[in-house]
Amino acid sequence: MNNWNRQKRYMITTAAVAASALLQAFTMQTFMTPVHLLPSGFTGIATLIENIAGLFGLRFSTSLGMVLLNIPVAVFCYRHIGKKFVLFSMAQVVLASILLKLVPSRPLFDDPLLNICFGGVLYGLSVAVALRGNASTAGMDFIALYVSNRIGKSIWQYVFLFNTAMLCLFGFLFGWEYAGYSILFQFISTKTIDNFYHRFKRVTLQITTQKPKEIVDAYVHSFMHGISVMDGYGGYSGKKMSLLHTVVSSYEVQDVLHLLEEVDEKIIINILPTENFVGGFYRKPLD
Repeated sequence: MNNWNRQKRYMITTAAVAASALLQAFTMQTFMTPVHLLPSGFTGIATLIENIAGLFGLRFSTSLGMVLLNIPVAVFCYRHIGKKFVLFSMAQVVLASILLKLVPSRPLFDDPLLNICFGGVLYGLSVAVALRGNASTAGMDFIALYVSNRIGKSIWQYVFLFNTAMLCLFGFLFGWEYAGYSILFQFISTKTIDNFYHRFKRVTLQITTQKPKEIVDAYVHSFMHGISVMDGYGGYSGKKMSLLHTVVSSYEVQDVLHLLEEVDEKIIINILPTENFVGGFYRKPLD
């Protein structure tokens, strides 16, 4: 990667981190705080520990708990996911913490359900923006991404189940109303992340072309995926045709289409969702 492309990628990541932190702080102050929603992830774990400690007359700082929980996971992911990814993610956490003190708490709605619905979507978008920019909001994101990279598919539904179990414990100990609201909020935000972040989704491309060699050469040069070629002929035109078959990540599709259309203006590409895939599949590292 040349210096300009590297600088461009860093600028995109920096912009994504800033936008994510601002959106997250705005959502928390405008939609979450007025409804007294309970936090999830590492923040929720730290808050739960603080509340349980309070039942026994002990003191425990939520802020300290967040740091203690994040440090070992960040160090682990620093080694196994990517150094720059973790550094940008921690920058997002720091920036969001600063913005939380600067953004005023001004609720837009009096209705709790409106706050939950709009807040859930915007909070999910704040996470998705960071992820699409090659960063994260740290905490449970680190664990989710590490496991997803290992197994090759998204596990956000399992993150939701973990958060739900934790919020149910909140409800059992301290009351069900806000726990119930918080579970609904988590469901909406998790579905939003899953709808906007497609790194682990794959699609199959069926390509019909009269320039198979040129297409294969350009594709293999630009992308780290295999491609199969079958020769045949057009049923209507009777001309010699080739059918090419490959599987790519959904976030690569637009780049692949742009490249192939440059090589063959008359190319025909059929895009099919791929539910399951068995075998080796190259996925670009996060770092």
